[in-house]
Amino acid sequence: MNYKKGDKVVVIAGASKGKTGKIVRILGKDNKVIVEGVNVVKKHQKPSQSNQSGGIIEMEAPIHISNVMMADPKSGKPTKIKVEIDKKGNKVRISKKSNEKIA
Repeated sequence: MNYKKGDKVVVIAGASKGKTGKIVRILGKDNKVIVEGVNVVKKHQKPSQSNQSGGIIEMEAPIHISNVMMADPKSGKPTKIKVEIDKKGNKVRISKKSNEKIA
């Protein structure tokens, strides 16, 4: 998987198409990611010790990894990434659109 927690991604398919956000969590087994502020659903929750009142809460639902692409560091548009090895021997992720290094 080419994505890491904290990467800025753009949703390219589905109901949240065009929205941008950071990856909060990666679900590797299911090939899904949770992106902050994207694919927000309402969940009915019973009262518990941690949430005394219960009620309806909003939370981000997972999105399939194929429905997101990395955001280009310069333009913010979706881009593919390539991996190159620098002079020190470290792998570096680079945007194919702008040839910028992705942190």
